[in-house]
Amino acid sequence: MSVQRLIALAVAVVVGIGVGMATRDFGRRIFSSEETPAATVLRYPNIGGPFALTDHTGKRVTEKDYAGKILLVFFGFTHCPDVCPTALTAVSEALDQVGDKAREVQPLFITVDPERDTVELLAGYVSHFHPSIVGLTGTAEEIRTVAQAYQVFYRKAKGGTPDAYSMEHTASIYVMDRQGKFRGTLDVHETADTRAKKLQRLIEEPARPIG
Repeated sequence: MSVQRLIALAVAVVVGIGVGMATRDFGRRIFSSEETPAATVLRYPNIGGPFALTDHTGKRVTEKDYAGKILLVFFGFTHCPDVCPTALTAVSEALDQVGDKAREVQPLFITVDPERDTVELLAGYVSHFHPSIVGLTGTAEEIRTVAQAYQVFYRKAKGGTPDAYSMEHTASIYVMDRQGKFRGTLDVHETADTRAKKLQRLIEEPARPIG
């Protein structure tokens, strides 16, 4: 092997190690429960942003209506057979476990199926879960805008008939702090205690990663 190739290989190895360490550190900064010095600047993905939608009571709302609240944001649809009920149950359990401090948290269920998910249908659907959950719908363009802000993927999947379609969509429960900044996710595969501890940590110690 030539000297030039040996040098190139060495450089590639060093760069690969550096990228790996940076990626590991990025994940640790978002999800670790380790103590974080006050001077540390956490680098979170650019997730979230302004929106204008209609809630399940028919009221027009924007992100400003929830200013100062910790947001739990989930995108789904009312005809979802399993993922959405599981996620909203996980949100409900976390809120129940933090007790009175749940008043500082606002869960939002944003439909990715505005064609079928009317205000009335959303109202009936969210009533099966925690009473603080707000269902949000809007025009196709309004849903597209908020989904893009949260980097959410969704698309229609054909069913047996034109009206029996399903929706494929991102299934993350986004956790947004009081300033509207993304802080991580709640995972339905975690234990209920783990999800509650993440939420509790953000309520009590907002400068720390939620873990």
